[in-house]
Amino acid sequence: MTLSEKAAYIQGLAEGLSLDESTKEGKLLAALIDLVGEMADAIGEIDEDLDTLNDYIEEIDEDLGDVEEYLYDEDDDDFECDGDCDCCDEDCDIDDEDFFEVECPACGEVICFDGSIDPEELACPACGEKFECIIAEEDLNALDEQ
Repeated sequence: MTLSEKAAYIQGLAEGLSLDESTKEGKLLAALIDLVGEMADAIGEIDEDLDTLNDYIEEIDEDLGDVEEYLYDEDDDDFECDGDCDCCDEDCDIDDEDFFEVECPACGEVICFDGSIDPEELACPACGEKFECIIAEEDLNALDEQ
């Protein structure tokens, strides 16, 4: 039974007992039974609101998944890391010499990038902090030769 059904059942029991509401005990029991009914109604409304919010959150989650898929699909063309570099935990078949790794000075996140990205205009994907990175010229030349 739902809370509203249980509250109605208790009210029916009280009516069946023919409580004398002129006594102190009868007044108390009648007030408690009314309170239980009101609480059951309020909780029912909260449950309905919660169901509505859960549905809304699921829709937002699906939309966010679509946005992430769109954004990450574009990035996958530039960099397909399978995990062997320090920025990932899985095995990776990408040669470490093709990428540079720097630590974000703001949050400490390790950032991987290749020669197509200007090291003087880096932005941390974790915290959004913008910073510069100085790459030795011989490292850049070695990357260009590959």
